[in-house]
Amino acid sequence: MGMTVAPFLMFEGDAEEALGLYVSAFEDAEVVEDRRFGKDGAGAEGTIEAAVLRLGEQRVRLFDSPVEHAFGFTPAVSLFVELDSAAEVDAAFEKLSAGGGVLMGLGEYPFSPHFAWINDPFGVSWQLTVKIAS
Repeated sequence: MGMTVAPFLMFEGDAEEALGLYVSAFEDAEVVEDRRFGKDGAGAEGTIEAAVLRLGEQRVRLFDSPVEHAFGFTPAVSLFVELDSAAEVDAAFEKLSAGGGVLMGLGEYPFSPHFAWINDPFGVSWQLTVKIAS
């Protein structure tokens, strides 16, 4: 099978809401695994024990930590998403930035004809761009 690598996003009770946002922001996205803590689980009953989100061909793991931690997400690591059209970038930007923050606004940059860098409401950082033909 070989090695696989996937981003792992750790939340504190917001993983289900994040999954819903991410599936709504991208046409080619779906939840392919959704396992919840049970009554006697390590985390709060019904929270995400393990979820896998498929974004295009990339898998992203999500988890609701039963342990409080004094850290969160940082823009030092972001999910870089190349989309087929400016309209797709715009749609993802609108959904993901609502309640979050804009690090670089939608626009044309020397490296991309249509790009934005945002933090979503959970603090996850996203770089959104139009695919550039190679």
